[in-house]
Amino acid sequence: MVLSFFDQFMSPVLLGIPLIALAITLPWTLFPAPVSRWLNNRMVSLQGWFIGGFTSQLLLPLNPAGHKWAILFASLMLYIISINMLGLLPYTFTPTTQLSLNLGLAVPLWLATVIIGMRNQPTIALGHLLPEGTPTPLIPVLIIIETISLFIRPLALGVRLTANLTAGHLLIQLLATAAFVLLSLMPVVAILTTTVLFLLTLLEIAVAMIQAYVFVLLLSLYLQENV
Repeated sequence: MVLSFFDQFMSPVLLGIPLIALAITLPWTLFPAPVSRWLNNRMVSLQGWFIGGFTSQLLLPLNPAGHKWAILFASLMLYIISINMLGLLPYTFTPTTQLSLNLGLAVPLWLATVIIGMRNQPTIALGHLLPEGTPTPLIPVLIIIETISLFIRPLALGVRLTANLTAGHLLIQLLATAAFVLLSLMPVVAILTTTVLFLLTLLEIAVAMIQAYVFVLLLSLYLQENV
C-alpha cells in the first residue's frame, strides 16, 4: 500500500478510538512542577526565567487591566510550543496541524477580547470600525470592510499556525524520502540531502517556537485594542 504524504496529518486511531485527545493532553504531563524545597532545580528555574521574561515583554504595551491575561497567555504559549516540538519527534502526531484545533483555540480567545471591548468601552471598540476623518461616501464601505477584517482575525490565526507547521512537516518528509531513495543510487547527493534535512529540522524547531509566540502576540494585540 502506497501512503500519501498527507497521511502524517491524520489523527492516529487505536482500536477505532481517535488518539488526538491523548496527544493534546500529553504536553501537560511534561511541565515541571514546583517543589517544596527553598531552592528549585535547574529545570524549574529555567522555566520560571523563561515565563517571566516572555510575560514581561508580551504585556509591556498593555495597561494594567490587560495584565490579568498573563497566566492565560503564558500557559497557552508553553502549551503550543510543547505540542509543536513533540510533533517533530519520530512516530508522533502534531495536533496543531489540524485547523479545527487551532480554530478552537483562536475563536474563543478572540471572542473574549471582543466581548471585553464591547463591555468596558463600547464607543472605542465600535470606533475601530471607522477611522477618524473618513469621507462621508466611504463610511458604509469602510464599516463593511473593517467588520469583515474583524471576523477574519480568528481564521487568520488558525490558518497561519496550521499552514506553517503543515508546510514544514511536508518538506521534512519530502527530503527524508529523497535521501532514502538516493542513498543507493547517488550517495553523495543523499549525504547533501541529509545535511539539508538536518538544517531544515533546526529551522522547524525555530518555526515551532516562533509560531507559538506569534499566535499569543497577535492575541495580545487584539486585547490591547479592547482594554
